[in-house]
Amino acid sequence: MAGSAGLALCGHELVVRGGSRLLATSTSSSDDDSLFIYDCSAAEKEAQEHKGEDGQPVDKGSDTVLASTFSTSGSYFALTDDSKRLILFRTKPWQCLSVRTVVRRCTALTFTASEEKVLVADKSGDVYSFSVLEPHGSGKLELGHLSMLLDVAVSPDDRYVLTADRDEKIRVSWAAAPHNIESFCLGHTEFVSRIFVVPDHPELLLSSSGDRTLRLWQYRSGRELHCCHLPSLQEPTEPWSNKRFAASRITYWRQEDCVALLFDGLPVVCLFQLDVPRRQLVYQQQLTFQHRVWDAAFEEARGLWVLQDCREAPLVLCRPVGGQWQVFRSSSQSLPESAVSKRVCAHLRENWAMLEGEDPPWPALQGHVQPWARADAGSRARNAAGSCSVGEGAGPVVGVVCVSASASGQQSCCEPGPGWFP
Repeated sequence: MAGSAGLALCGHELVVRGGSRLLATSTSSSDDDSLFIYDCSAAEKEAQEHKGEDGQPVDKGSDTVLASTFSTSGSYFALTDDSKRLILFRTKPWQCLSVRTVVRRCTALTFTASEEKVLVADKSGDVYSFSVLEPHGSGKLELGHLSMLLDVAVSPDDRYVLTADRDEKIRVSWAAAPHNIESFCLGHTEFVSRIFVVPDHPELLLSSSGDRTLRLWQYRSGRELHCCHLPSLQEPTEPWSNKRFAASRITYWRQEDCVALLFDGLPVVCLFQLDVPRRQLVYQQQLTFQHRVWDAAFEEARGLWVLQDCREAPLVLCRPVGGQWQVFRSSSQSLPESAVSKRVCAHLRENWAMLEGEDPPWPALQGHVQPWARADAGSRARNAAGSCSVGEGAGPVVGVVCVSASASGQQSCCEPGPGWFP
């Protein structure tokens, strides 16, 4: 995920990043309270007279982490920063394996399923591959677009590289010969902010865009299966109903075929059910918070972890209870995981400076998403003044809508329902 504050989960490994730092710990219920902290500002840097792989001088950056991700097994973790570096880690135990220079500042990165390579997408529209097995090896140019790339993904069998750009396109290229294009997924009318290949259904792709839609594709053929128009789920009286926005995260829970969608700068997370037989998305529920949500990620054993702009409760756990998702604070004793949440939140509070005051993600697209950050300024001010509850009282603040979509699964749209933004 691009931006400053972010959350990543794989197995029991949890990473929170902010500014130039990352903090890694475990969500395991054991007594292991180990903590790994890495600061990019202390990483090795190329001397100014050194040149990047394109032969141009390497300019100094701010060391802010721009994107990060786990490998499929969680054995590796990689990040890129504003100083044009790709930093590779081994996670068991945590160890920095290499610091390599990239050509341009990166917008997204992903590991291949085999975990042999890291694919890095940059602002000029190029994708480079870097070896994991040879952690100090140079990058190789794999493919290029004519516009900025905003996300990159690979198919679970490593046969295809999927790229999303600022000019509304999703390209599906052969990994073995990236100049060969399998298909284009065309239909978005604004920049494509996120793409996500569904792990248990590897023929399916989810995408989000500045056109305020969430779409489901059969990506090898470029066929659109379903389109959910997000504004149709909003209350028209809400202050952000006429604003442009883009999803900053698509995350997936295998247990329930549940898709969570997070928006830039908004204090909400929206939940959808992936109806695989009908090839469609069914809107289920919205979780509303009193503070800006920075990121969210599923842990298969527990549920949805949400990172928010609240020092007293920076990380909260959301779980389905009685058919509805609920938000639980770290102080809650109703879940056995409360001890884990307390421990992780304590680490985040001790290192709060790395998260505090971060700018909204997508710096290159501020013209599109900046209004959302301004709409949340009141929440940030309340947070600074000490208002830090997830919701006043012990329970969550949620709005629930269950809708039915057309049986055809072709170009259908989620129907509006009341209370999407209560």
